[in-house]
Amino acid sequence: MPAPHLFVAIPAMDELELLPLTLQDLRDQESAPPFDVFICVNQPDDYWQQPEKRAVCERNMQTLDLLRSETQDSKFTTQHQEGTELHVLDHASPGHGWQGRKRGVGWARKTLFDNILQQAKPDDLIVSLDADTRVPPDYLQIVTAAMTSHPEWPALSVPYYHPLTGEDTQDRAILRYELYMRNYALNLLCIGSPYGFTALGSAIVMRAGALRKIGGITPVQSGEDFYLLQKFCKMAPIGNYCDTTVFPSARLSDRVNFGTGPALIKGKRGDWESYPIYHHSLFESIAETYQSLPKLYREDVDTVFLVFLQEQFKESNLWNTIRQNVTDFRHFVLAFHQKADGLRILQYLRQKHRDNPIEDDEALYGNLRHWLPSSLPEWYSENTRMETLSVPQMNEIRDVLFNLENEYRRK
Repeated sequence: MPAPHLFVAIPAMDELELLPLTLQDLRDQESAPPFDVFICVNQPDDYWQQPEKRAVCERNMQTLDLLRSETQDSKFTTQHQEGTELHVLDHASPGHGWQGRKRGVGWARKTLFDNILQQAKPDDLIVSLDADTRVPPDYLQIVTAAMTSHPEWPALSVPYYHPLTGEDTQDRAILRYELYMRNYALNLLCIGSPYGFTALGSAIVMRAGALRKIGGITPVQSGEDFYLLQKFCKMAPIGNYCDTTVFPSARLSDRVNFGTGPALIKGKRGDWESYPIYHHSLFESIAETYQSLPKLYREDVDTVFLVFLQEQFKESNLWNTIRQNVTDFRHFVLAFHQKADGLRILQYLRQKHRDNPIEDDEALYGNLRHWLPSSLPEWYSENTRMETLSVPQMNEIRDVLFNLENEYRRK
């Protein structure tokens, strides 16, 4: 079977400084299969009429000029192969920006993917990156090998790691945000949830044919990566590990409603209310429900999570309806997870956390003791408070969770 062709998709808004670094990483790819690069330089068209946004537009124009000069007759020169094309999509020049409600990174990714799908074959791979994300020289080689070795995967969620900046307040914020993300993912991985992934638009690889089958990406202004992976999960189990890592930027950004950038802005103010560290006990009813599925296939079962789902869907006979429409237990499980998806799980956790909040410090310590009872740093105890930790100490905890998460991802 011939190697798939790769299409690297990069949305770029106000990325004049960081995009060249990402492009250099792509030039330096070693032993990569043939690949093209698609970049969508974008912003809402009405930014041109907003004095405070005018500088964004002007930097986007400089980015377009840079990219057009780099194409060199439509050829993007790489270190190890020739003929790689750089496709520049202009959604930033006056009259070409986003109109009305069709705006944001979701629309940029949709535009990129739609253009790629016009020429991609079903087994070709779309590598979703961000303009501020660094990748190692063997990145494309490794993700291609992983997807080739697992033809059953419609998509792959790649491990990630935010480099520190050297600025204390910002580093504390990104580390605290990673602690939130890694605790959430680990709790889901530990109970065997099919939605135990971390959604980062800069760390996703997908098959073009699978993207077509799910109807493409939903172009919401924020969280488009989460909904994309959730759609893939409902199609088939996704890959959750390969032996490489992407390195997203740990910078502040208010261009989306939620995600890394807004989290850091709020976190630097000490506001982590939207990103709590969930205690492992909150996941017990979800795990109990998963274990009860054989019984639920035959008759109704009462768990806290099932009661929540019935309240959400406002259907008293929700599970009986599913039983009547499936032919066997395997299809019942699939139908259950279609209902009890990643969004419903997150809604459930938020509600239960509001009802019985557990402080972040207590939750973090409880989780680490639960997962690694004999491997905690010697300086760490139940009395430790995150605000008293140094950046190296927070980073040590981050690294413990990073390694543990990768162990679970491998499984």
